[in-house]
Amino acid sequence: MTLLRLPSATAPTRPAAGTRARRGRADRKPRLLIAVTALFFALLYLPIAVVALFSFNSKKSLTVFGGFSLRWYRAFVHDDVIISSLGTSLRISLVAMAGSVVLGVALALGLVRCRTRLGSLAGLIMLVPLITPEIVTGVASMLLFKGLGVDLSTGTVMLAEITFSISYVTVVLRSRVAALNPEVEEAAMDLGATRWQAVRLVTLPALLPAVLASAVLIFALVFDDFVLAYFTTGVDPQPLSVRIYSAIRFGVQPTINAVGTLMLAGSIGLIALALFIPRLFGRRGGLDVLSGE
Repeated sequence: MTLLRLPSATAPTRPAAGTRARRGRADRKPRLLIAVTALFFALLYLPIAVVALFSFNSKKSLTVFGGFSLRWYRAFVHDDVIISSLGTSLRISLVAMAGSVVLGVALALGLVRCRTRLGSLAGLIMLVPLITPEIVTGVASMLLFKGLGVDLSTGTVMLAEITFSISYVTVVLRSRVAALNPEVEEAAMDLGATRWQAVRLVTLPALLPAVLASAVLIFALVFDDFVLAYFTTGVDPQPLSVRIYSAIRFGVQPTINAVGTLMLAGSIGLIALALFIPRLFGRRGGLDVLSGE
C-alpha cells in the first residue's frame, strides 16, 4: 500500500524550478544599464572635471598639466574686466530673483484662487515659456526692445530674465498654494482679518520655505544664463557668461577655467542651499518642494 505524503503546513516548500529561474534573472544586476549610465555620466562630467583640473595648472598650457597652482585664480581676482562683469551678473541675478518671486507669488495665488476657465487658460499659458527654446525667447525679447526703441543694457537683461523666470516660480508655488487648506485663511477673516491680512499673516508664512527655495534656484539659473543675456545685453557692462563667451572667441585662456570652476562651485552651493531650506522649516525634502509635489 502506497501512502500519499502531503506537504506539512509548517514545513517550507521549495519553489519550482521555473520560479527559481525567474528570481535568478530578477536578482541579476543589469550590467548593460549600469555601463550605459556610467558612460552617460562620464561624457557629461569628464569635460567639467578637466576644466576644474586645469584651473589649478601651474603652466599656461591647456593640454599639459604642470602641477597644482592658484596662479589663474590670482589672475582672475586682479582682472578688472572680469570682476566688473561678475558684479553685473550679481546685480542682474538679485533683481531678477526679487522681481520674479514677487510676481510669481501673486500669480500662483491668483491662479489657484481663480477657479474659472480663464484661470485654467492662464495656467496653461504660464507653462509655455518652460517648453519654448530659450533662443526663441531671447530673439523675441531683443526684437521687442528694438521695436519699442529701448537700447539694450543691463536693464533689458533684468526685464527679460524676470519675464522668463516667473514661470518657474509660479509652477513651484502653485502646487504649494493648492495644498494649503483655504479654511484656515477663511477662519482668519472670520476673526476680523481682511483678505490681505489673511494672506500676509497666514498664507505667506506657510509658503515661505518654497518661496525661499525657489528664490535661490532662480538666482542660480539667472547667474548662469547665457542665451537670454547674450541677446538682450548691451555693449558694456556685459554679464559674466557673455564676457566669457566673448573672451574665448579669441582663444581659451586658463583664467576662464578658474572662472568656470568658481561658477560651477557657486551653482552647486546654491542648489544645495535651495534643497536644504525646506528642512530648516521642518518640511519635507527640498526636491519635493521644488518639484511642487
